[in-house]
Amino acid sequence: MHGGKVRARRRTLAIGSALLLASLVLGALAWAATAPIAPASRDELFEIPPGTWARRMAGEKVEILPDTIRLTLGINDVLLLRNLDEVPQVFGPALIMPGQSFRLPFEMASTYSFACTAHAKGSMSVIVEPAPATGWPTLRWRARQWLQHAARLAA
Repeated sequence: MHGGKVRARRRTLAIGSALLLASLVLGALAWAATAPIAPASRDELFEIPPGTWARRMAGEKVEILPDTIRLTLGINDVLLLRNLDEVPQVFGPALIMPGQSFRLPFEMASTYSFACTAHAKGSMSVIVEPAPATGWPTLRWRARQWLQHAARLAA
């Protein structure tokens, strides 16, 4: 009979642990879906590294900027380009001199296309999405941000 009590106690402990874990996961998901998104900065920084122009002129395919940059209104809705290269770079109507930065705030959700000399294709798109609503849209937005951050760390 003693062995039966030990097994019952282990089973109760396992069920309690599983319920506690499930409660913690559900609590974390509820927080992620409803908590306000409060970034430290609304800037989304992209840097043009030193030597970009020289490498491109030497025939190297240099991919320093993505084809599409995604921003979210009210969260990260300011594109910040920093030119660390030795030559000026053009982004849309702006000429970014070496060592300078260019901040472009967005106020409307839309897709924008810009000429960009730092980009291999000579142009790029910026997609500005509306701020996610509370609930599943916020949870999806957070999940996408976490995955993008993890991918950057892995690269």
